[in-house]
Amino acid sequence: MAISELACIYSALILHDDEAPVMEDKINALIKAAGVNVELFWPGLFANALNNVNIESLICNAGVGGPAPAAGGAAPAGGAAPASTAAPAEEKKKEEAKKEEPEESDDDMGFSLFD
Repeated sequence: MAISELACIYSALILHDDEAPVMEDKINALIKAAGVNVELFWPGLFANALNNVNIESLICNAGVGGPAPAAGGAAPAGGAAPASTAAPAEEKKKEEAKKEEPEESDDDMGFSLFD
């Protein structure tokens, strides 16, 4: 990540922490006070991108994935379980099967890395 981007990110976080609106002129003022040189388009880009964004929720959900995909339709009564509940069970079975299988060594395959 470039210094320009980081300077704008930190400036936006500082403004949010001070409960000030994230605006281009305020980002520029913080960047100037820090003595950082940034390309002229970055502060405006960040100000516009964060204009209607709840920064608090953006920070709290930084590591969370996006919304779940929409279901294609309702499952018939008595039909198969939804994929969201079946997938973890299948993964668990695969992990257990891997644990039970003995690991192969290079000697078992008839060659070695250092032959």
